[in-house]
Amino acid sequence: MIEIRNLFGTLGEFRLENINLTVKDGEYFVLLGPTGAGKTVLIEYIVGMYRQERGGILLDGEDITPLFPEERNIAYVPQDYALFPNLNVERNIAYGLEARRLPAAEIAAIVDRIVDQLRIGGIRKRLPQFLSGGEKQRVALGRALAIRPTVVLLDEPLSALDENLRTNTARELRRLQRETGATFMHVCHNFEEAADVADRIAIMESGRVVQTGTIAEIAANPRDEFTARFMKTRNLYEGVADGMHVVVGGLKLKLPGRGVGLGGKLVVGIRPENVKLWPAGASAAGGGETENCYTGVVRQVTWRPHGTEVTVDIGVPLVAFCGRDVFCTCGDTVAVCLPAESLIVISRG
Repeated sequence: MIEIRNLFGTLGEFRLENINLTVKDGEYFVLLGPTGAGKTVLIEYIVGMYRQERGGILLDGEDITPLFPEERNIAYVPQDYALFPNLNVERNIAYGLEARRLPAAEIAAIVDRIVDQLRIGGIRKRLPQFLSGGEKQRVALGRALAIRPTVVLLDEPLSALDENLRTNTARELRRLQRETGATFMHVCHNFEEAADVADRIAIMESGRVVQTGTIAEIAANPRDEFTARFMKTRNLYEGVADGMHVVVGGLKLKLPGRGVGLGGKLVVGIRPENVKLWPAGASAAGGGETENCYTGVVRQVTWRPHGTEVTVDIGVPLVAFCGRDVFCTCGDTVAVCLPAESLIVISRG
């Protein structure tokens, strides 16, 4: 288990502030946030490239701050993979084992196991300059796994791959993490990538951890507007609450149970997949909905790989995700419902 306690660190003009984080044994954990949020800097502190100003980094209860990077039993795969250009694939994988002066027969057996596990037998004699981005990524991961680390830190491991390869490689990373039982920490800025691999995530912004949890937990209850937007809550509006309802433009929305009692300015939102649409004239009550129901005009229909997005004007622009069964076109009038318990409510105090 990794525990980060009250960690502060300054690198030039950038600062990590009061980082508190726990990553469980055998967990696939993702640090997610925009470029410049401090994700890479944080894992560089964990691996031992820098010393924090204060705070602790514990591995299985032991404070590893005084240890050199090579003493921490943490494998680090940097974004550029950092393969040795003069060593072929199997020699790159063997590098850490040779540095530990293991017997040649043991090194060969471990390399064979890693090559089989990563399914790279056909390239084991190649030099890095003759490898694709996906192959380099596997070799770098193999070098990391060969030393049987307690923790594997992956810095943007899929950023150099095209979309199809990225999805397939994400599945492979997940499989390898499960097979090895190692704890993985994976840095990325892509929501879909995180969703492909993570047990839990931490959202980072400007050197701070903003929120931690599963993707489903954070998507349903983001702590602030930044997190809501980063988690792709497309429909966010400023409004004024009166305890039971919130007024947004010309709409008066009933608040969910967790929002009842709030007053003053707030941000209210709903994820596109939670918006319900019916053909014009259809009864919303027929779908079990009686509140927060309106009519609107379809302004845009956009095909997406996993379904269709429909933008509707209900006095405010609203994006709904409709899957494959789309019954409307631009200009149509539709019935719209925003279920109260699906609303996201963020108080502004």
